[in-house]
Amino acid sequence: MPPISRGFQGRRPPPAESERLPPGQYLVHDFPVLSAGPTPRTPLDRWSFTVGATSWSWEAFQALPSETVTRDIHCVTKWSKLGTVWEGVAVDTLLEAAGGTGGATHLMAHCDGGYTTNLALDDVTGGKAWVAYAFDGAPLEPEHGGPARLLVPHLYFWKSAKWLRSFELLDGDQPGFWEAFGYHDRGDPWLEQRYQGD
Repeated sequence: MPPISRGFQGRRPPPAESERLPPGQYLVHDFPVLSAGPTPRTPLDRWSFTVGATSWSWEAFQALPSETVTRDIHCVTKWSKLGTVWEGVAVDTLLEAAGGTGGATHLMAHCDGGYTTNLALDDVTGGKAWVAYAFDGAPLEPEHGGPARLLVPHLYFWKSAKWLRSFELLDGDQPGFWEAFGYHDRGDPWLEQRYQGD
């Protein structure tokens, strides 16, 4: 007798959800926590966010125009979570408030704990990315990157850097933390850009 009965389909998601899963991904309903080191816990009165010469305290950052967005997210470790709800400030808003990009083509996201990730400005502008401080209607927990993390949902989730503190504008591409270890510079889940050469 074969180990799997003929016609066995496994636990496939409904067709509407399957169409939202990039190749090689599987659906989760919890929110896995993956980090390269210990979880930083920065008090809000000592938190700030900086773009170039412009910096915001937590109170000033909260006063910026915010948006609530619902997006699917996809981790390079192959899990996907659909319909996640975030609140935060659009990267477009932050760059405009900081005086623009000055001809930069890329940015480096810098975080508490020393984590960095590189992104082309084309991937974080035009309504594609946010600095999020709430998830599912509640303040973002430290385990998920709180008090604020980058949210770039159309790329693998390592590009949505946790514990975000600044953007460094660059006139060319430079590898961030995981990219220096061989991860893809861009990380498009629909193209399965997990590693350099993918």
